[in-house]
Amino acid sequence: MNKRIILIVISISLMICGIIGYNFYQHIFGNLVAKTGEIYIKSTDNISDVKTALNEFIGNKNKFNWLVEKKNYQKPKAGKYIITKDMSLNDVVNLLRSGNQTPVKISFNNQNTLENLAGRISTQIEADSISLLQSFTNPKFLSEEKITNAQVLSYFIPNTYELFWNTSAEKFTNRMVKEYHRFWNDKRLEKAKALNLSPSQVITLASIVQKETPKTIEQPRVAGLYLNRIKKGMPLQADPTIIYILKQKNGQDFTVKRVLFKDLKIKSLYNTYLHKGIPPGPIAMPDISAIDAVLDYEKHNYLYMCVNVEKLGYHAFANSMNQHKKNARKYQGWLNNQGIKR
Repeated sequence: MNKRIILIVISISLMICGIIGYNFYQHIFGNLVAKTGEIYIKSTDNISDVKTALNEFIGNKNKFNWLVEKKNYQKPKAGKYIITKDMSLNDVVNLLRSGNQTPVKISFNNQNTLENLAGRISTQIEADSISLLQSFTNPKFLSEEKITNAQVLSYFIPNTYELFWNTSAEKFTNRMVKEYHRFWNDKRLEKAKALNLSPSQVITLASIVQKETPKTIEQPRVAGLYLNRIKKGMPLQADPTIIYILKQKNGQDFTVKRVLFKDLKIKSLYNTYLHKGIPPGPIAMPDISAIDAVLDYEKHNYLYMCVNVEKLGYHAFANSMNQHKKNARKYQGWLNNQGIKR
């Protein structure tokens, strides 16, 4: 009888221990994550901020708080983390403690100013637009790369890049410098040298080509025209540079559908009607297609172009001034008929 009672007591004790052990296991290794998603932990966040960020993912907050204390998790590591529904609370704490964050893919193109670029990047990584802009124009950076403020935009090659979300403004700039030099491989450098242009000049010319035509099929022809003018000692006379000046003066939202004769007299180093050669820096961020269009320009004898009114979106090219005047009259007539005065 006594043995039977002892066995019953032992069985009950084992059962209780099993229940306690199972609950303890569930506290740590149980699947208590409510949903799959991502969280972003800032460099300034503390453990309370992390708990708040995890609110929508953790079903039982008391168990998570208990585990955080038991594992002495107090110093969050910034970054983007992927939380999945099959994770345990222990998995979540281990992931955040390890700092094994998931990289983000950032992309940018068609940025007309450094301010626009900084704003675009700040929506994709932790660094804010002010710190990014300061990094872009840091005197040390400019000195090391031997470039001017006007040339900085040429150092950002539009593409998609993978990096960590908590990358600082300075580290982002350093990464872009590396990507810039990687882009300018020996083959591209040789082509630029053959044109007697520096990489920065190629990108500046490419920015004018891009603003002149977004049509990639036409960009090599436009590039060839500008290079022909440079070889002959003629000014580029590129309307996009005049529009750039007007926007610099009146704001980026200033709309210019028609360049006026008085605009061609504006005093500026970017006025390619008054100054020969290539402007001090890019007037926008050109796509890689436009850069390569300059390096692999189309060889022809064209020196003049204007909008082709018979095929809008493209240009009418001419070898002679007489033919160009005919094309220009058609374009000006079309503008008048459309009522476009500015």
